[in-house]
Amino acid sequence: MASLPPALSGGKPAQRSGSPTPARAASAPPLPPSGLGLASDRARANMVDGLSRTGVRDPQVLDALMQVPRHQFVEPALASRAYEDVALPIGHGQTISKPSTVARMIELAAAHLPRARRPAARALEVGTGCGYQAAVMARVFGQVVSIERVRGLHEQARANLRSLRLSNLRLAFGDGHQGVAQGAPYDAIVVAAAGDAVPEPLLEQMRVGARLVAPVASGGRQALHLVERVSAGEWQLTVLDAVRFVPLRTGTT
Repeated sequence: MASLPPALSGGKPAQRSGSPTPARAASAPPLPPSGLGLASDRARANMVDGLSRTGVRDPQVLDALMQVPRHQFVEPALASRAYEDVALPIGHGQTISKPSTVARMIELAAAHLPRARRPAARALEVGTGCGYQAAVMARVFGQVVSIERVRGLHEQARANLRSLRLSNLRLAFGDGHQGVAQGAPYDAIVVAAAGDAVPEPLLEQMRVGARLVAPVASGGRQALHLVERVSAGEWQLTVLDAVRFVPLRTGTT
């Protein structure tokens, strides 16, 4: 895994506060009716209301969370817990992140983009997992590419996402450390697993002015890192909250 370039300037920690080309920016079509009906709609609304009350402020992120049926991305036996703010297993030693974590990371990644610019914005997700976060991102950004290194999860995400018909979302199978150069430069990058450092190819695939949000492990602990590309050769780092993610691994399986 590559280290951050020497040009990266570290900010003070905050108090708290394989390789498709993306399609042309397009609005995602309405979702089909939920398989669990009104009960899941109410549970999802309660989840979103709770996230709003606990600090998620971006209306588009909240609306995206309301539109994406999280219960479709977990095992049927866990569907009753889909709208709790908890991480749940999805197989292959991986988990679907807590809704609050998904909301926070996407909100941070999109904060520099006025809503009027988002339909033309390109975003990359590293670690597709079951596809849930990718679906939420596709409701916020105009073009989204999501890459997954585990073949079984890549296929699982493809199946989970099929019914949503998100024409602005492309899935790639490959080593997330390398990003997806064919879709670069990106306005936002969200990394869903913790490495010892942010991989250098991801930094290079950021557009000037872009934001990258990633968990980074150090000394047995993990913290959320916000990286902003301020010029062609300079990145600024802000260290945020303590978090817990699965490891970011190299290669494919």
